[in-house]
Amino acid sequence: MHILGQFPATRMRRMRRDDFSRRMMREHRLTADDLIYPVFVLDGKGARESVASMPGVERLSVDLLLPVAEECVALGIPVMALFPVIDTSLKTADGREATNADGLVPRVARELKSRFPELGLLTDVALDPFTTHGQDGLIDDTGYILNDETVKILVEQACVQAAAGVDIVAPSDMMDGRIGSIRTALEAKGHIHTRLMAYSAKYASAFYGPFRDAVGSKGNLGKSSKAVYQMDPANSDEALWEVGLDLQEGADMVMVKPGMPYLDIVRRVKDTFRAPTYVYQVSGEYAMLKAAGSNGWLDEQKVVMEALLGCKRAGADGVLTYFALQVARWLRAGA
Repeated sequence: MHILGQFPATRMRRMRRDDFSRRMMREHRLTADDLIYPVFVLDGKGARESVASMPGVERLSVDLLLPVAEECVALGIPVMALFPVIDTSLKTADGREATNADGLVPRVARELKSRFPELGLLTDVALDPFTTHGQDGLIDDTGYILNDETVKILVEQACVQAAAGVDIVAPSDMMDGRIGSIRTALEAKGHIHTRLMAYSAKYASAFYGPFRDAVGSKGNLGKSSKAVYQMDPANSDEALWEVGLDLQEGADMVMVKPGMPYLDIVRRVKDTFRAPTYVYQVSGEYAMLKAAGSNGWLDEQKVVMEALLGCKRAGADGVLTYFALQVARWLRAGA
């Protein structure tokens, strides 16, 4: 293309010609520091179960989880996120097992922190793994999820986790007012250094299916919906309202969930609040990329790295992803 009879003064392709100049102008980079690795933990010893809908993901007892934690430390992954698989006999309508100081999550947290104190531990604050109905809170006679009654139990759950040495408690339930209540309780009990990562913009998404398989809540939930407390996928402004409230109530970090279909939300949240912002590349996203890679339809490594870089470009400070361990290995190998 000529401009006024001359060649263009600016040729955008100049800087793309060679690897060195492409690296010079690269705006975003993915490192192990950006990764949070979610794991599913079972009770017992020597227990290992594959998750059929998430190839390569396993439910592990704590003794088998220890080598995984050790590799996370070696590869520089800063945080491991624990998601419990609770025995059916311990599930109740009110999810009270979530507040058991000797329950699965506190015991695993204590074991991991005693072995690997430098590894950050994040735990989920929600009742769905513990309830017979699979909802994230208590329900009334009509099946409606009760807000304030649920928050009281979530506060107990968060305090039990903090007392076990958990570094980051992450309420993912989407009950109103739970961040302020949890922050107040943590401060009152002296857990002033426990960080709060609020799932502030968690959408009622169809991408969560494989996760519910993994924690065993899908069968309990059945055909019920979580739309009365999780966000409508059509809404964007509402996400900013939710994030603003959680930050006012004492959240240290906020989470947008799911990931790729909601990167516009990540960008708006980061631009508006400039707070530490994270995104969850959820089980459905993992399953899709895994399936395409295993069938040879896509290059798994390339599309995974591209997807995570897209999260960073959208404004995320980090990504919770089931690919974290593999990505850290790829990065160590020079990807």
